Amino acid sequence: MVREKKYDYLIVGAGLFGSVFAHEMTKLGKKCFVIDKRSHLGGNVYCENNEGINVHKYGAHIFHTNDKKIWDYVNQFATFNNYINSPLSLSKGKLYNLPFNMNTFYQLWGTKTPEEAKAVIDAQIEKYGVKSPKNLEEQALSLIGKDIYETLIKEYTEKQWGKKASELPAFIIKRLPVRYTYNNNYFNDVYQGIPIGGYNTIINGLLEGIETKTNVDFFSERESLSSIADKIVYTGKIDEFFDYKYGALEYRSLRFENQWHEMQNYQGNAVVNYNDSEYKFTRIIEHKHFEFGTQKNTIITKEYPENWDKSKEAYYPINNDVNQQKFKQYKEDALALKNVIFGGRLAEYRYYDMHQIIASSLKKVEEMHKKNLTI
Repeated sequence: MVREKKYDYLIVGAGLFGSVFAHEMTKLGKKCFVIDKRSHLGGNVYCENNEGINVHKYGAHIFHTNDKKIWDYVNQFATFNNYINSPLSLSKGKLYNLPFNMNTFYQLWGTKTPEEAKAVIDAQIEKYGVKSPKNLEEQALSLIGKDIYETLIKEYTEKQWGKKASELPAFIIKRLPVRYTYNNNYFNDVYQGIPIGGYNTIINGLLEGIETKTNVDFFSERESLSSIADKIVYTGKIDEFFDYKYGALEYRSLRFENQWHEMQNYQGNAVVNYNDSEYKFTRIIEHKHFEFGTQKNTIITKEYPENWDKSKEAYYPINNDVNQQKFKQYKEDALALKNVIFGGRLAEYRYYDMHQIIASSLKKVEEMHKKNLTI
């Protein structure tokens, strides 16, 4: 006699992909069990409340999308404020607006019209650019010219990736946003904001009524956990799932250093990039500004890029040819498994914005539901 499984889905990872999947499948009558190796739910969007300030524990998360369906979806669980991401960039003691726009060009050259700014950029591209860029440095010079590259890209990018720009592949910056308007809004998306009360409100809404358990390492209890559900939804590192049989995929990691300051306002902006190599961190986040906080104190986070190893969190995939070839092998093995669903940035080895993860999870639920209906 075959013993009936306790759950329809065991979901490994309580980030956005896993939480959306669990929510939607529960609505369809499926029984889900969500586990996470961390001490909290929410994955990288988790916020830690510190005296009324929602600290983005794993780096700044600004929700933005052009997809009204996704915007309406997240608004089921939270009310969003009208935060607009307008980062600043500090280089050689001077602040510049991002993304590259007429304010930036005025700060660099004193140009006041689009025609003047475009003339400077075009002249520098003509002088320093190449027709077939072989690395990131050549690509940047060919897209934006020398001044912007050396002032606002070179040292920041080298810190971010831990390599010289001349050693990085050109595809990392296939394009650079250049605006000939005085517009400091970093994103072009129609919908943008921060959930009031932090991202935990969304995760709690998604997982309401669903069985969850934290501090659970799937690989430590793999056999017993795999036996309790018909299918597994896996959102962790795909190479770890297959015990690194084709070799470990590479990532960049991050380290976050939080500081409490007994002042109301530390830097006057949520995000300030630090370009110069003398600073080992790439940016400072002042969390209260995401929600227009008026608390008498403030919390900042310095973000340090680091080389990744298996003891650290994996944040950015290094999508070079070697890693993509390894991933292709892992993906083929993943597709051959009928009872395991792979989803999310680590399982799919790609960089996702939040709205893309949600869309990917909703699409997977739809595929699974249609498949079940035809069986």
